[in-house]
Amino acid sequence: MVEFLWAPFVACLVLTAIHVYLGLHVLARGVIFVDLALAQVAALGVTIAFLAGHPIQSEAAYWYALVFTLGGAGLFAVSRTRRTPVPQEAIIGIVYAVSAAAAVLVVDRAPQGGEHIRQILVGSILTITPAEVGTLALLYAPIGALHWLVRRPLLDISFDPDGAGARRAVRAWDFVFYASFGVVVTSSVRLAGVLLVFAYLVVPATAAAALAGSARGRLLVGWTLGVLVSAGGLGASWTWDLPTGATVVVAFGVVIAGVGITLAARAGARATRERGVGALRSAAIASTALVGLAGLLLVLVPQMDHWWLDWLEASVPAAQTLFLSADEHDTRREAVEDVRRSVAELERVRAMQREAQWGTRPATEEMQVRMRQYLAGRAEILAGDRLVLRTLQARARARQRWWLGVPLVMLGAGGALFVARRPATSRGRCRSPSRFFGPAARP
Repeated sequence: MVEFLWAPFVACLVLTAIHVYLGLHVLARGVIFVDLALAQVAALGVTIAFLAGHPIQSEAAYWYALVFTLGGAGLFAVSRTRRTPVPQEAIIGIVYAVSAAAAVLVVDRAPQGGEHIRQILVGSILTITPAEVGTLALLYAPIGALHWLVRRPLLDISFDPDGAGARRAVRAWDFVFYASFGVVVTSSVRLAGVLLVFAYLVVPATAAAALAGSARGRLLVGWTLGVLVSAGGLGASWTWDLPTGATVVVAFGVVIAGVGITLAARAGARATRERGVGALRSAAIASTALVGLAGLLLVLVPQMDHWWLDWLEASVPAAQTLFLSADEHDTRREAVEDVRRSVAELERVRAMQREAQWGTRPATEEMQVRMRQYLAGRAEILAGDRLVLRTLQARARARQRWWLGVPLVMLGAGGALFVARRPATSRGRCRSPSRFFGPAARP
């Protein structure tokens, strides 16, 4: 595993180093989608080069993309003004939409256009070579040094635009920022794809802005999250045989969701300490109403996907088997055993197939064909067993709608009304210790 993933991991570290810093500027400027816009402009340049007969990874395609990106950088630098009826984010959105539409029109005239679009979106970071990683690092190093040397005017423009100075100087420094930003995006999109580049730019910087106050603290937090998510995403991609770029992007989404939940829990705990349990009143009403809504949906539409009930049945199988007859219960038990056996067998053969593809396990062409045929046959058997389970689940849902759905509706509605009518606890009453311990004794 390490033998095949060390180069992609180092590439992810290089992306983290430069994109997190640029992401802090992007968040401070409020131009969140400038990365997507410039990446799409670069993708348009690559697409035109592809239509002209140049391979996607060729030097000619890179220069096409760079020229288009620098043009977009100049447009964004000129469009930045302090007082204007048209916000810069609108111009960025227009550039993105027009570039994407133009790329679709160009791809429509090129052979294998769908595969080209897919490669631009998700990239091919798993196949990156050590030489490409070195080239990327050598390109980003002088850009990082440039940003360090001119950090003061760039930080002033991003974090204090009103005191940044004359408009002409601001536009000049803006062009420096967007031009260097465009070079980074153009190079990154070729290897990692639009989605992964956007994730590295925005997600660590967003989480860092929520967790740290100073620019240095945000940079350290963003770098740390980028390294951890890169390692976790690549490991998950290898373990479950998933597309690498998409897996890392989803891992970023999981991290930002975890940060949001943690901050919300911390805010709720702080509010509870300050205002007592009355601070949880809205959350309690929403929770009880959600319970009632879940029950109402079960009563009205039992055939839809009820995720909470699926989780309950997976945790407590009796929640479903209780509503099945004896024959249905035996059929379900046999189907569950068959599914477990088929899944284990599919995982075993797929692992052998991956090892053959990576060259770590020798396999003849005939053996590979047999593995593909076996996987197809076993997958059909698994689909049949899962169809049996879905049929039994539908029968259980038809009975659960009355025995579970109606009580949940009553519980949720009654709980919401009870909490809503209950008077809120005052702040002083919650904070006063004499209410519980009596007046303080005097010596």
